[in-house]
Amino acid sequence: MTRNIAPAGLTQVVIAGGGIGGLAAALACSRQGVAVQLMERASQFSEVGAGIQIGPNVTRILQAWGLEDGLNRVAAFPKRLQARDAQTGQVLGRLRLGERAQALYGAPYATIHRADLHALLLDAAQAAGVQTALGQTIAGWSESAEGVTVQSVSGQTWQADALVGADGVWSAVRQQLLADAPARFTGHLAFRALVPQADLPQGLRSDEVTVWMGPRLHVVHYPVQAGRALNVIAIVHGEKPANPHDWDHAGHADTLMQAIGHTGNDLRQRLEAIPAWRLWALHDRAPVSAASQMAQGRVALLGDAAHPMRPYLAQGAGMAIEDAQVLAQCLAQGSGTVAHRLQAYAEKRWARNARVQARAIRNGQIFHAQGLVAIGRNLSMRLMGERLMDVPWLYGGGSVTA
Repeated sequence: MTRNIAPAGLTQVVIAGGGIGGLAAALACSRQGVAVQLMERASQFSEVGAGIQIGPNVTRILQAWGLEDGLNRVAAFPKRLQARDAQTGQVLGRLRLGERAQALYGAPYATIHRADLHALLLDAAQAAGVQTALGQTIAGWSESAEGVTVQSVSGQTWQADALVGADGVWSAVRQQLLADAPARFTGHLAFRALVPQADLPQGLRSDEVTVWMGPRLHVVHYPVQAGRALNVIAIVHGEKPANPHDWDHAGHADTLMQAIGHTGNDLRQRLEAIPAWRLWALHDRAPVSAASQMAQGRVALLGDAAHPMRPYLAQGAGMAIEDAQVLAQCLAQGSGTVAHRLQAYAEKRWARNARVQARAIRNGQIFHAQGLVAIGRNLSMRLMGERLMDVPWLYGGGSVTA
């Protein structure tokens, strides 16, 4: 069965993937008057139970999309980020967020449950007229001078002017477009937990972002759900899983406890208070090296499909949201053919995404440093503090305008 997308006077787009990146792209395009059909392989919309950090570069865009009230309702807005030594518990440096972030960058620093952000984007996208097709896995597409024909595994087809692959790190759209190697295992495993703050001893509750740095590991925790819950991520070095696609399953606490055995009591007490964990094997790709890795012809990639990155700069979802904003602007306001507009999107995005990918890799090396390198890290953070921890080129948004 063929389903034609109703034109909105501008480019008609099919978006593959209904996660945060896909919904952000759908909402951004729809707000620009572009008709959108969104395909999602799951039978219902859902998002995994983990928190994410969204810097001012991202909250600025979400506010421009009309989501400020929703963010204020479900997110937390930490006033400070602190870095601590995982072995000694010593505070290495602090970065003021809160009013400082608002004053410097024009938007706050927020922490939010992924499901809450997903729900905000989904509600807004549907209210904006985005059409959704659940239970539809993309099988492939064919491109002609007239447009793109997108086929699903179930046999349905859609006609559109452009296809956007926002289908994650194992992107089927990317595989057909670039035919490159699969995403690589980073050698890192992420244990994640979400704990009601009321269930924690008073001394373990927190309204800040805290990063604990130790040899071959680090731990991050911060409030979500308007401060009612604490999101905890412990990342350790580990073996590649037998099935890398099985990226979310119950994690064994004894595996984590063994990995953190050499850390100090301050950190161990926090982790031992958590009853259950979920385990992710982290995958990424080398930083983007050319615009052609993000768009060719009438097909573009967005978010993890284009530039999966390590979580050590807390910008995976953020870069997908920035991608969405620039994509919508290029499609709706650009000139020339659809291919020219998608090329403009890729040209505007690839270098910034590559820089964030590279910085995230570097941050991971710093967080997990050992020996003399760790001593140098600690000394630098004590001396420079806020100047070293802030990222003005990132939080200022670069060339991305809300």
